Amino acid sequence: MFMGAAISSEISTNSRFASALIDLLDKVRYRRVDSASEFDPVYRLRYEAYRRENFIPVNSQQVTRDEFDGLDNCHCFGVYIEGELASSLRFHVVTPQSPHSPCMSVWPDVLQPLLDEGMSFIDPGRFTVDFDLSLAYPALPYLTLRLAAMACEYFPVRYCMSAVRPEHTAFYKRIFGARPLGEQRSYAKLAFPMQLYSADVPDIRDRVADRYPFFMSLPEERAALFGALHPDLIAIKPSARQAQRLELMERLG
Repeated sequence: MFMGAAISSEISTNSRFASALIDLLDKVRYRRVDSASEFDPVYRLRYEAYRRENFIPVNSQQVTRDEFDGLDNCHCFGVYIEGELASSLRFHVVTPQSPHSPCMSVWPDVLQPLLDEGMSFIDPGRFTVDFDLSLAYPALPYLTLRLAAMACEYFPVRYCMSAVRPEHTAFYKRIFGARPLGEQRSYAKLAFPMQLYSADVPDIRDRVADRYPFFMSLPEERAALFGALHPDLIAIKPSARQAQRLELMERLG
């Protein structure tokens, strides 16, 4: 009886959290970053986030960019809540034809064999947040990582690879069922170690969507975000609520 009550309570808590986050998504917009714009607010947000914890040295431009931002397989986004830049995420679509990304540069011995077998993966990183807005919106990590979840739906990949700080590994295990794939190594000239974690997309896709429906999206939203390049693309509204309703209707027949 006690175990059943605990499980029921957990399901209820997850349901309330998911509903609240879907409501919050109504205030969210995603904007694609133009890689040619060296002073995009996202690059300044990165700088401020890393400087706040003294992870990078001071630079006069007060932006953080690297050689991976200009790659053809790079997708970088700002997450805006009621018009304010709240967080950002960058990811690379790594395939045998486009094998370059931050994780590939750090764990080539681990990842190259997967590419040799014809596998592909998403490599998300540069996840940074505005400090004040992170306090106002504790669910900001979910709103931001939703971009990676959508990318795994849009692109034909088998895995989602993540370079994770040791203190954040529990989150990736719990939410995405990620597993360690490579040992801790220095990453992207940051002043802390990272560990490589992998999530098998076909294995976790439905389970994650059922438990966290705010990660859901419609094909139209994914195409608007990841399709033909539009550097001036702004104000893409999330479609989690519509996607959830559509799936419910399909299940009910």
